[in-house]
Amino acid sequence: MNAEMRILAPGDRLDRGAAVTIGAYDGVHRGHQAVLRYVRELADARGLAAVVVTFDRHPAEVVRPESAPRPLTTLDEKLELLAATHLVDACLVIPFDDARSKETAPEFVHEVLVDALQARLVVVGADFHFGYQRGGNVALLEGMGAELGFEVLGLGLVAPAPGEPPFSSTRVRGMLAEGDVAGAAALLGRPHAVRGVVEHGDQRGRELGFPTANIAIPERTCLPADGVYAGTVVLADGSEHAAAISLGRRPTFYDDRAMRLLEPYLLDFDGDLYGQRLEVRFVARLRGQARFDSVDDLITQMRADVAATRATVG
Repeated sequence: MNAEMRILAPGDRLDRGAAVTIGAYDGVHRGHQAVLRYVRELADARGLAAVVVTFDRHPAEVVRPESAPRPLTTLDEKLELLAATHLVDACLVIPFDDARSKETAPEFVHEVLVDALQARLVVVGADFHFGYQRGGNVALLEGMGAELGFEVLGLGLVAPAPGEPPFSSTRVRGMLAEGDVAGAAALLGRPHAVRGVVEHGDQRGRELGFPTANIAIPERTCLPADGVYAGTVVLADGSEHAAAISLGRRPTFYDDRAMRLLEPYLLDFDGDLYGQRLEVRFVARLRGQARFDSVDDLITQMRADVAATRATVG
């Protein structure tokens, strides 16, 4: 097992045979991690490199953009999470564009699995489909593998325990949509997190005695439901701080604000965060967004939110 994961681009080639798994790996949740452990074990037993093939964006963003899911992680975050498992020797990142969407399944097999990766074993989900109009499946892989020298294993979905729903990125997104960040964390194996740069806001939190970091989030980021959350914020220097996190449109001050605001208040912190890229980690939902009759009522609730955050995350 390599200490560092190598990032491969189209045109790169491995110099030894590989055990390959293919997928979006969005969120790198606990089900993904279980598959990676299995691939690692098989690779070690056969003297192969353990390789992940993934894409620079979810393929649905190209083939059906109107219904494409919001990604749980950016490409950079996904690669960091894959590397952090210490289970993967190399990850091939394939740019997915209109031309790639028209590539046939056999073309993909020859170009990626055979020519680039020298695949000897391919591990995918039992319902895996790939190639133009989803023309490729496990049966096609098995037939081509018999001719081209690789074995294929089709796996069922991984569940926390027998009889329980399986891990999936779709389930994580559903929990986040309901504000159930604790449930999402149980599936991910860590708190759901988003990253963004601190921008100047309207200073409303500072006026109330709770200076918040106004964080700009990319448009397609998968955020939890509007509400107030206990969590932490990781600064650019790597330090982690407890934070009461407001996410929403601040109904006490605005009637029809279209833009959602992500505003963590870092407990026991005094410093300049403008321009820093922060990571916000959601640990527990405290309450929904609410309109207060007075600023004093809002301040009282914010004090209670800070106390609840302190009790939850320290």
